[in-house]
Amino acid sequence: MSSNLIDHLFRHHSGKMVSVLTRIFGLKHLDIIEDAVQDTFIKASISWRNQQPEHPEAWLTQAAKNRVLDIFRKLKTEQKHLPNINQGTDAIAINDLFLDSEIEDAQLRMIFTACHPSLDPRDRISFALKTVSGFSIKEIASALLTKEETVKKRLSRARKTIKQADIKFKIPQGKSLAYRLESVMEVLYLIFNEGFHSNKKEILIRQELCTEALRLSQMLLKKELTRTPETYALCALMCFHAARIDSKTNADNELLDLKHQDRSKWHFPLLQLGNSMMYKAVETEEFSCYHYEAAIAAEHLKARTFEDTDWKKILHWYQCLHALQPMPSHLLTIAVICLQTKDYKLAKSYLAKLKPEDFEQRSYLYYGALADLYAAMSNTKEALKYINLALDFVTNDLEKAFLEKKKQNLQSKN
Repeated sequence: MSSNLIDHLFRHHSGKMVSVLTRIFGLKHLDIIEDAVQDTFIKASISWRNQQPEHPEAWLTQAAKNRVLDIFRKLKTEQKHLPNINQGTDAIAINDLFLDSEIEDAQLRMIFTACHPSLDPRDRISFALKTVSGFSIKEIASALLTKEETVKKRLSRARKTIKQADIKFKIPQGKSLAYRLESVMEVLYLIFNEGFHSNKKEILIRQELCTEALRLSQMLLKKELTRTPETYALCALMCFHAARIDSKTNADNELLDLKHQDRSKWHFPLLQLGNSMMYKAVETEEFSCYHYEAAIAAEHLKARTFEDTDWKKILHWYQCLHALQPMPSHLLTIAVICLQTKDYKLAKSYLAKLKPEDFEQRSYLYYGALADLYAAMSNTKEALKYINLALDFVTNDLEKAFLEKKKQNLQSKN
């Protein structure tokens, strides 16, 4: 029995299991539920070594439910806090909660619980990544560009707030829905980004995270109350980026930049789905950051070749995006676009507004952009200086190999 299957199941089903079990046992027992789900996967990894069950997900769900009951029995709290789920109508009602439609409902409840206004905004994102999508603390730190100790504190604080505020496990109604939906979309965006550009050392793309984020965003579109122009734009953005995943690396598992990607590998059905989402997203006069990012991604996809790219239009959309949501990463990308239009003076002025600390774990992107600038200006000495700095800070093996190849090209010109 391979550990890959266990990892796959954990990534795809732990969030579902935590959500459904929370609906059954309540938010006050979330710590026990998360421990139970973790224990269940450890148990699976041991008991499936010789023979895998016919229905792995059903096995895991039942095992997690049993594990929670075992723990509650030890705490002698079963009669006070739990329904009698072993027999009669309660058993039927509980089993109904494991239907696909009810699992989706439970996950939506969990997402909106994580984004409750009583929680600190930074805590909401960490908590949702942990409970909804089964991120490890290390992965959350990577996705949020922060330290693991900080994430631990945020998760602890979120659980404490949920108990103290007696937050209910439900989807909000009325005016509070729009506010929380904004936070929900931010979380899904981060999940997708960690999949599309992973900080894991040995893996560049974690397709299962992209798929999970896309699935959850489509789940939002199934509910009338959460079906908005912004959610359509977010879903379109994910489709556009996901369509390019197969072209990001070559047959030798080497990272390819946009210029060298095989555009025939772009997944047409996802492009079509993204376009249909985008048509619905623009049935409004107000555009969100997701609208602008999707418009940028669409411009890249429209170009038949890299040379056909409309950089002026992409620069315009990025400037609109930065005006709406000022971020160092947007300025960095604008500088890179200026390199494409050969406006090196403007590129340098944008880079001068930035510093490596702005990017924390991804500071190598800043150094890499400076290397590209000086290479374009034929200043090989400075280009090599910054490519070496980028290599010092990059953690992903594929990206390191990509930068090494750039360094070799620079050295051959020196």
